[in-house]
Amino acid sequence: MPKIASAQYDISFLETWGNFEAKVRRWVDEAVTNQADILLFPEYACMELASLFAKEVYSSLSGQLDALQTLLPDYLALFKSLAVNHGVYIQAGTFPVKHSNGEFRNHAYFFTPQGEVDFQEKLTMTRFENEQWHISRGLEIKTFDTVFGKVAINICYDSEFPHYARLQVERGVALILVPSCTDTQAGYYRVRIGCQARALENQCYVVQASLVGNAPWSEAVDLNCGAAAIYTPVDRGFPDNGILAIGKYNVPQWVYAELDLADVTRVRLAGQVFNYQDWPKQFDCE
Repeated sequence: MPKIASAQYDISFLETWGNFEAKVRRWVDEAVTNQADILLFPEYACMELASLFAKEVYSSLSGQLDALQTLLPDYLALFKSLAVNHGVYIQAGTFPVKHSNGEFRNHAYFFTPQGEVDFQEKLTMTRFENEQWHISRGLEIKTFDTVFGKVAINICYDSEFPHYARLQVERGVALILVPSCTDTQAGYYRVRIGCQARALENQCYVVQASLVGNAPWSEAVDLNCGAAAIYTPVDRGFPDNGILAIGKYNVPQWVYAELDLADVTRVRLAGQVFNYQDWPKQFDCE
């Protein structure tokens, strides 16, 4: 059974790459010490890297995106080495990446113990991302192979659209990772409710990570709130409320849980209800 660690990660003003690397290493070391196999960081956790640049850069929505591209190789190398050296899977949150056509897309990178690196792009953008930050939507829905089975990623707002998760579970996924970044309680609860709904209707695990803490220096992620949690089917053998573990609201911490992915197969075949099986059935109202 894999043990997952989901982060309530606090954004910081770091000033140097060394400070960022030291912080990430501390977080990863703590999760590994607690025997986690899969680590999940929140959406836009990387935006604290904007604090490595001058004020005119980190206070500019467009300027910080361009500047961050110079750090992407080091960012990928850091998380790749941590995954390999510790023998764990890491979903490092998200990083806005500039494509050859000039578009920025929000990448959720997935690192394996074998040194493989892949990513899921965010598929539906919030109004802020679309209208002010000018980040474009991705087009491909992926799944990722692990020794524990297939894993998928719904980036924050994507968790509120059931067809993404449905396609992923139909491809064999029993665990969906949701890195999130929300600046209001309403935003946090929208993502949380989406996560719980996806866990219920697909009879699978859904794990949310949250960015927490305020960064008044940042134009992009100045306010952040939420709680990390592990959500489950609401059925026999799982918690009655569908919450396996949840963190203390807005407090930096890891939230841990052991996942029995075989229970997903069991509940889909012999649960009190058949949410997963009954999804394709059409109701004829004529």
